[in-house]
Amino acid sequence: MKKIISISLLFISFGTFSLAQKSQSNFKILIGTYTNAGNSEGIYYYQFNKDGSAKSISQQKAEEPSFLITSTNQQFVYSVNELGKGNGAVSAYAFNKTTGEFKLLNSVLSGGDHPCHISTDRKNRFVFVSNYSGGNLSAIAINADGSLSNEKQTIQHTGSGANKARQEKAHVHSAVLSPDEKYLIVQDLGTDKISVYGVNLNNQRKPLSENPISVFNCNPGDGPRHISFHPSKPFVYAVQELTGSVTVLAFNNGELKKVQQINMFDQVTDKKSGAADIHLSPDGKFLYASNRADYNDLAIYTIAANGLLTWVGSQPTLGLAPRNFAIDPTGNFLLAANQNSNEIVVFKRNKTTGLLKDTGNRIAVGRPVCIQFVN
Repeated sequence: MKKIISISLLFISFGTFSLAQKSQSNFKILIGTYTNAGNSEGIYYYQFNKDGSAKSISQQKAEEPSFLITSTNQQFVYSVNELGKGNGAVSAYAFNKTTGEFKLLNSVLSGGDHPCHISTDRKNRFVFVSNYSGGNLSAIAINADGSLSNEKQTIQHTGSGANKARQEKAHVHSAVLSPDEKYLIVQDLGTDKISVYGVNLNNQRKPLSENPISVFNCNPGDGPRHISFHPSKPFVYAVQELTGSVTVLAFNNGELKKVQQINMFDQVTDKKSGAADIHLSPDGKFLYASNRADYNDLAIYTIAANGLLTWVGSQPTLGLAPRNFAIDPTGNFLLAANQNSNEIVVFKRNKTTGLLKDTGNRIAVGRPVCIQFVN
């Protein structure tokens, strides 16, 4: 019991950052995109207003900058370049959040094909990159000037899954640090495994344990894609792309234990799922998960005191292929990036019910993939 309480306290301290931001009313957003269709040129930067409207500030040309993050001080932006054939890369930019000016510092190879997700630690010592087609993950050191080192630790996954069309080999889709930054939780869609690696951020050459300290086996054919931590409880929520479900996992000392699995829809049909992203509301009371393919909607759940979910409804995203979405730090708005209809739809959140209402506001941008709020 003592161990669980100590972990809960770590989650509470981690959630304080979001709660402190609630006094702000205006934010900015960075948008990562796919550029291969020719209707996007790279990274976009917008002012997001307290009424849900948005105004363009700047853009930065880049090749396939599908997923991005900012440094903790928001002076740097790190973006994957989701390319194959040995060209998968990560780029570092100096960033002026007031003017929107970007300055490319450098680009380095990601260690695998089609890097699709990137994360970092709070002190920005490393970026952790998930290479989807490469089936591996890389920890890349960040230099003192914000640029990326050529020094990297790459860990290769092997195996396959039950869905022969999508799980013919390992497909690492995301890697996220635990709130206490002692563990890296890695989702492998191709092998139906969520692996937990030990982390030592003081080791510049090999910050990750060579092998997982624990592995959670999802149901065959689930396809784990992204996760989200509860802000104050020791629970992890994993979205399963291929089965359109969410797995609730208790997290204790690097071990994951399933406590619930729940569908993203009310009734099972022959519709095809393409679940993508998952986020909790800042207050930890609601969870949302996006579903593409035949659904194009957001599943909405309430979260009980014991971490369990109850499905309360689905909100159509009013577009095609909601690959990613983001909730603003105040919890007032949810922005859904409809990749295949080339726009972001802005919804107003009801903080009491968790339900969403279309504001009528749209952000027109080609092939949006990732939305990150900037304070």
